[in-house]
Amino acid sequence: MYQSCTRFPAALPLSLVRGLARRVQEYKSLLNNADLPRRNDLDGRKTLSEEALAEFTRFFLTACIDQADFMESLVEPGRLRARILLWAEEEIRVGQLPPRSGAVLDAVLYRGELPRGEIAAVLGTSERQGRRTVSALVGRGVLTSESAYSPLRLVFPAALAPRWMPRLFPEKTGQ
Repeated sequence: MYQSCTRFPAALPLSLVRGLARRVQEYKSLLNNADLPRRNDLDGRKTLSEEALAEFTRFFLTACIDQADFMESLVEPGRLRARILLWAEEEIRVGQLPPRSGAVLDAVLYRGELPRGEIAAVLGTSERQGRRTVSALVGRGVLTSESAYSPLRLVFPAALAPRWMPRLFPEKTGQ
């Protein structure tokens, strides 16, 4: 029923693989134990040990929580919005983005996605100016959508990773 493996599945997120790799012997041992036959009449109702599966599950979920906490400390989601909006302000100041582009990013951050029909209202401008702003943000690789009529979603471009998430992707220093 539970097939043990000694290698980490490729589908696991990198941070979880990191967490399991830090305790690889315990991971392998508990995973193998989940394949053991039940120990007594109180250890599950099928042929495999429910206690061992529960121990592995507890270990695995603890590793998940540990790595989620670790990633949160690196990404600092409470400060992410401020870093993105600061980037937008600086890009506006140097003429790389139209004025009020930050308002669109802020709306997308707050809502998760933003229908294109609401852009002009968010900006307090004409529809044409709204399209121009969206085009500039899409061109910079920070917004995307499925089609020309689909809602806009935030993208985290690799080029901006050190700026938007500096603890997760620190700038490279001289070699």
